[in-house]
Amino acid sequence: MTVADQLGDEVARILPTLRIDELLDELQMRLASVRSARDRVRQLLEAVVGIGSGLDLEQALGRIAQAAATLVDAQYGALGVLGEDRRRLSRFITVGLTPEQIRAIGPYPEGHGLLGELIRRPEPLRTDDLAQHPNSYGFPANHPPMHSFLGVPIRVRDEVFGNLYMTEKRGGVPFDADDEAVLTALAAAAGVAIDNARLYDEARRREAWLEMTAELTRGLLSGEDVDDVLASFAQRVRGFATADLAVIALPSSETGELLVVAADGNGAERLRGVALDVEETLLGAVYKTARAEVLADVRTEARAGGLVPEIEFGPVLAVPLGTAGQVRGALALARVAGAPAFDTTVFGLTTDLAVQAAVVLELAERRHDSELLSLYADRDRIGRDLHDLAIQRLFATSMSLQGAYKITQKPAVARRIAQAVADLDDTIKVIRSTIFALHAHEEDLEDAPSVRAQVMEVCEQAAVALGFTPGVRFTGPVDHLVGAEIAEHLLAVLREALSNAARHARGSRVDVDLSADTSSVALSVADDGVGIGPGARRSGLANLRERAQQLGGMFTAEPRAGGGTVLTWKVPKKLEGAKSAQNA
Repeated sequence: MTVADQLGDEVARILPTLRIDELLDELQMRLASVRSARDRVRQLLEAVVGIGSGLDLEQALGRIAQAAATLVDAQYGALGVLGEDRRRLSRFITVGLTPEQIRAIGPYPEGHGLLGELIRRPEPLRTDDLAQHPNSYGFPANHPPMHSFLGVPIRVRDEVFGNLYMTEKRGGVPFDADDEAVLTALAAAAGVAIDNARLYDEARRREAWLEMTAELTRGLLSGEDVDDVLASFAQRVRGFATADLAVIALPSSETGELLVVAADGNGAERLRGVALDVEETLLGAVYKTARAEVLADVRTEARAGGLVPEIEFGPVLAVPLGTAGQVRGALALARVAGAPAFDTTVFGLTTDLAVQAAVVLELAERRHDSELLSLYADRDRIGRDLHDLAIQRLFATSMSLQGAYKITQKPAVARRIAQAVADLDDTIKVIRSTIFALHAHEEDLEDAPSVRAQVMEVCEQAAVALGFTPGVRFTGPVDHLVGAEIAEHLLAVLREALSNAARHARGSRVDVDLSADTSSVALSVADDGVGIGPGARRSGLANLRERAQQLGGMFTAEPRAGGGTVLTWKVPKKLEGAKSAQNA
């Protein structure tokens, strides 16, 4: 056998061995690929389970961004949420950037350049170098270097919710087709998780809406103070809408302006009680037109009056309390500058809530009117009974006594009968004055204390110095006929007269008589003391006389029959003054 033949036999013997090694190497590579695919599938399943483990939307978005970055081994990742216009990013959740890096970079992107390409064309996008892509927009200062990029859209019920952006695959290698497939599968699962979280979030909001409506209804219809109920309502609405400020304004019956009756949040204490012009403010425009306003940035709005100037607010939602033709006020919600705008869900629920609040306010007012009508009817009945029964009987008794007075022959009996008749007349006057008081208007019940109540309060305060309570009698509808200007002087005169009686009269009885008709108001203070001596100081009396002269009236201080002093203060009563008193 030649050398050539021997070499041929050796080659034939070695070749099968080499082919087996190649096959083994290929098998090992296939096994490694299967293991990698198995690991990828396991990681994907774990990620799907992880992102679907909770129902809070905020936490779900963070879990999705983190799971995506881990799954494709990206150093940086982000989840961008589309805004209401579907053309810009309203939120940007990042992974891999530290808080210091985020602050150094500045505002989050809105969707320009390569990020905007995914918004315009919601399809998977993969590139080896961001800077080389024709739609690259560049990076802001202090931005970390990024090269490889992979982005996929997230769809929720066939609608694009946002996009997953992954950059800088670890190891310096580009993202491959497997990365794209895995991330696309994760995005599909993320869409389901986001949909579930949104449905859960909406259900919670609906529940909060029902609770607020029930609380508002209970509060207003139970007779609680309207301002207190609306203050609690503003607090609940602010929390419900995740706003930084809530304002409720109702129209003023006196000025026609909107009055801030409730406010909660940043700068609320500076807004309560503030009057807003209907023509020049955002709340005024909403109240006047009965149309809601949603502003992305109130700083660009010229009619933004009513918000706190020292605090920069951005998004604002203002809705009318009621519907066209039946608007009872306005509600505004504001977030600080830079915060996300109010979404359609918050807008819809807040609008419904405002309409419901207007209905409850209307029902509460009608219930209050009904209670007042019932009260007035009851007072009318009491007044009629007093007039028809008590006064007529007293008057008949007085007439009988007067007849007995004329025929009696004994002076002592005549004096007693005359005193009894006088007492009956006084009693009739007191009852008539009480009847006038029973017919007080609603304004007298709800606004400042009536003149009658203030006179009684002054007399009760003077009882401490006097040692006894003065007798008080009212004649005529004093609460309706004594205006604010006269009442101010009248109360000052009464205080001075009672103070003089306590310091100088040394008496055991003081009678206060206040009478009013359409022509004059008269106040009489009589005591049974020692009277005014020749050397007594009269500076206090001069003040009383001066107050009467300021109003075109008169003042006298005269001895009382039987001892003591009678002070009489009387001023004219103008008809326009009566009207202003009724409308006060």
